Amino acid sequence: MLELDEISRRFGDVTALEAVSFRVASGRLTGFVGANGAGKTTAMRIVLGVTRADAGRVLWRGDPLDRATQARMGYIPEERGLYPKMGVLDQLVFFGRLHGLTADDAAMRGRALLERLGLGERTGARLEALSLGNQQRVQVAAAVLHDPVALVLDEPFSGLDPLAVDALADLLRERAAGGVPVLFSSHQLDLVERLCDDVVVIDHGRVVAAGTAEDLRRRENAHLYRLVVEPDSGWLREAPGLHVVDVDGPRAVVRLLDEPGGPNGGAQRLLADAMARGRVTEFAPVRRTLSEIYREVVR
Repeated sequence: MLELDEISRRFGDVTALEAVSFRVASGRLTGFVGANGAGKTTAMRIVLGVTRADAGRVLWRGDPLDRATQARMGYIPEERGLYPKMGVLDQLVFFGRLHGLTADDAAMRGRALLERLGLGERTGARLEALSLGNQQRVQVAAAVLHDPVALVLDEPFSGLDPLAVDALADLLRERAAGGVPVLFSSHQLDLVERLCDDVVVIDHGRVVAAGTAEDLRRRENAHLYRLVVEPDSGWLREAPGLHVVDVDGPRAVVRLLDEPGGPNGGAQRLLADAMARGRVTEFAPVRRTLSEIYREVVR
């Protein structure tokens, strides 16, 4: 397990991270989401030892993370860390040898990964001759070549076409199934929702939501109902025991409040009140997407 414990970091007058804590469990995919400048890249650089924390600790299996373990991790930086004029396979062999592989073993693993990622015919091409999406595939191969103990990936799906996204998703699931903790950032919230076991949302250097994807949906969707009552649902603005999330003519979304008569029995009371005021054509709990939940927690 990889754990960030009360990590803080400032750059001059700017607070990049403030008491950030979360866990990346072994064998699970953890999505790290937030706006540009929210602190994702800084947190990942601190994990890899590229940037120093002002306060807090990074733990590996309960102990302080050391340089030897950092060297065994797989990392995709925000900016590609590859050599443009170097051949694709030669590049993977070079990185593999840095991680202690023999040249032959690195070449064998590199060919297999490039084939899997759809670049089997480009092993001899220089990196700069590839499209940006294909360069990202090479970066992915370099990150996993040495069988890392953990994966820390900053926007690994950036620039990838749908087939490459599927190939990378399968590769990450496979690594997680082998017990590797996988942390990756992405702005593609639908992809995070589809792939991840756990989600961490960061905003202005603070973690504002964290947990399993299902728990996050359950917690943020708790007591949320959609109803359609004709001719109009505007009366809900004055109704006790609820908060109106949205109202538009006969349609409304409300959250029942945690107070007597609220969530427990509040739904039945709300339905009865609505039926007394008009014809109810829809009344159901709301299951919002991760994108909708994200917009609410970072407001």
